[in-house]
Amino acid sequence: MATTFTEKQEALVKESWELMKQNIPELSVRFFTTVIEIAPQAKPMFSFLKDTDEIPQNNPKLKAHAMKVFKMTCESAVQLREKGEVVVADSTLAYLGAVHVKKGVIDPHFEVVKEALLRTLESGLGDKWNEEMKCAWSEAYDQLATAIKDEMKEERAKADA
Repeated sequence: MATTFTEKQEALVKESWELMKQNIPELSVRFFTTVIEIAPQAKPMFSFLKDTDEIPQNNPKLKAHAMKVFKMTCESAVQLREKGEVVVADSTLAYLGAVHVKKGVIDPHFEVVKEALLRTLESGLGDKWNEEMKCAWSEAYDQLATAIKDEMKEERAKADA
């Protein structure tokens, strides 16, 4: 799916990602806390949150997962400019599709994650956050989510065949 992801949007995503990379442990906890605040019913979908009543501050799996979400969204933004579409290794996209289907992820879940991502970015960037940056990250996330949803459809079709 081609998009009009601008050079400026790409620059905003890259620049903000660089600023936040050092804060990933803190931001990852904030990100998952926000996901669970918005949708408490999503908690069992994350294996590293299932059997606990709190968001573990020092959970390495939580940090690794959040890092992947942030990084993949950022890298998707870069690919949008270079290739005109989301480019994630086919095996990664196929894996993401399979895992999301297995976990029972549905379209509204992507909106919850997007909202949590944007809130986390806003808190992580403070006064550097603005409407333009929000639009850039939103577009990058939407493109990545669409690619994962497309893969999920293929995964379901394979399962039904």
